[in-house]
Amino acid sequence: MQHSPPSFFKQGPPAWSRLMFFVLLSLAMLVVDTRMRALDALREAIGVVLYPFQRVMLLPREGVRYVAEFFEVNSSVQQEIEAMRRQRIEMAQITAQAAQLAAENAQLRRLLGASERVQAPAVLVQVLYESRDPFSRRLIVDKGSAHGLLAGMPVIDDGGVVGQVVRTLPMTSEVALLTDRVQSIPIQVLRNGLRGITSGGEIPGRLGLRFMAADADVQVGDTLVTSGLDGVYPEGLPVAVVESVERDASSGFARILCKPIAGLDRHRHFLVLQTITSELPGGAKDESPRKAVSEQNASEKTPQSSVASRGTRRR
Repeated sequence: MQHSPPSFFKQGPPAWSRLMFFVLLSLAMLVVDTRMRALDALREAIGVVLYPFQRVMLLPREGVRYVAEFFEVNSSVQQEIEAMRRQRIEMAQITAQAAQLAAENAQLRRLLGASERVQAPAVLVQVLYESRDPFSRRLIVDKGSAHGLLAGMPVIDDGGVVGQVVRTLPMTSEVALLTDRVQSIPIQVLRNGLRGITSGGEIPGRLGLRFMAADADVQVGDTLVTSGLDGVYPEGLPVAVVESVERDASSGFARILCKPIAGLDRHRHFLVLQTITSELPGGAKDESPRKAVSEQNASEKTPQSSVASRGTRRR
């Protein structure tokens, strides 16, 4: 009987002999490659053949890395855009604040010049807010009776008359603008000295020159200044410019509208002229300045009257 396995199941040389063969072959290839560099061309050829397979195997990793970088770059770009928008808004605010401060400084310098032109002590006030009464034009300022303000004192800016203090509290005051319906200011036409009285409330933002005859010498463009006859407003303060003149011969009066010169709605700082030195109970005002002026005028007239009486006696 034959006990050897079939040809299909023959295993060839023993395993230990094959191991020794491949070990020796590997050692020989290492020595040849180290000494003679004979396998470099083979290595390069194998690398060229395997490169496409390596790229294909690296595609998932590259895709994940690309997606991560895309979202990272997108997030950083969004953050930079938000930072630039925030910086733009901040710069716009800083520019607006700088422009506002420059305008306020320019207006304060003009107010300083106006206070030097007006021969009266003045108090600088700042507007806190505007009265919420829709039927009046009034402002609330940050100075009151504790700062020497009294009801009746005129308020001006670098352009001219703004209004008048109508109510005072210890720390704040209420100012009625000259376009308010309760305000009336004695004026005169700068061109010819014609006197009159302006009042507000007829048309918002405009003044009316009332009780002027139809043939009064008032023309469009005439400048109106304070006459000083009321003893409150100093003489010569600009008030308004004549905007329109309508003469009605049937009624005998002219309808004259004027535009205020002062910046009623543009400025935040004004000057309050302390032309009223004290206020008596019940709203009466101290007339001592007027009495002093009248006494001075009387003293100036006394020498003339004495000379006239002496001439009469001699005759």
